[in-house]
Amino acid sequence: MKFPSPGAERIARALNDSGPSTATALASRLELSGAVVRRHLDALLEAGLATASESPPFGPAPDRRRGRPARVFSLTDAGSHTFDVAYDDLAVGALRFMRDETPAGTVEAFTGQRATTWAESHQARFDALSVDDVDGRVQTLVDVLTEDGYSATLADGGQLCQHHCPVAHVAQEFPQICEAETQAFARLLGTHVMRIATISRGDGVCTTLIPTSRTYPHHAQLPARPANEQRRSLA
Repeated sequence: MKFPSPGAERIARALNDSGPSTATALASRLELSGAVVRRHLDALLEAGLATASESPPFGPAPDRRRGRPARVFSLTDAGSHTFDVAYDDLAVGALRFMRDETPAGTVEAFTGQRATTWAESHQARFDALSVDDVDGRVQTLVDVLTEDGYSATLADGGQLCQHHCPVAHVAQEFPQICEAETQAFARLLGTHVMRIATISRGDGVCTTLIPTSRTYPHHAQLPARPANEQRRSLA
C-alpha cells in the first residue's frame, strides 16, 4: 500500500520514528503549519494508515487543558507495515522452512542466536557503566534500540516503549523473536524484565516493564550459540 501523497508519507514517517503524537507536536517537529499537518493526517486516517484517540495506545497520556482534548495520532498496523514490507515474506518463508523441515527447536535456536548477536554488539556500552547505574543502563538500552530503528522511549513506571518494530509481522507468527529479545534486554540491563505488550499481538507499542530490583548479575551469561554456530566459529 502506498501513501496518499509525499506529504502524508512524511507525516507517517514522523509517527513511525517518534511514536504517537498530536497534530500540534508534529507541526512543531516538522516545521509545518497545523492546517497542513491536519490535512495529511486526515488523508492517512481515510486510507486506514493512521488512527486517532484521546490518549496514546500505551504509556502516559498527554497533559490535558481546558476544552476538547487534543487527539493523539498513531500508525495502524497497515501504516507501520508499509515501511517494512521488503523482507517480511522472505523472513517468514525461511522461518516456516526451519519449523517444518528441520529438527524441533531450530527456530528457537535461530532467534536466540540472533538476539545474542545483537546484545553482544552493544555489550561494551553497558560494560562501561556501573552495575548499580540502573538509570544509565536503561537509558543506554533506549538509545541503542532507537539507533536500531525501534523508536524507543521510557515512560513512567519503568515502561520501556518501542513505538516501531521492523519485524512485527514476522513475530506475529513466530513470537520466539520477542521472547529472545526480552531475554537479551534482561541480560544487558542486569535485571529481570517483563514484556507486557507487543505490536505483533496487536498492541499499540511493544512495552517492557523494568522492575527496580536486580535479579540477574551484571555479567550474566547470554544464551549460548547453537552448536553448529560454534563449530563454524572454530573452523
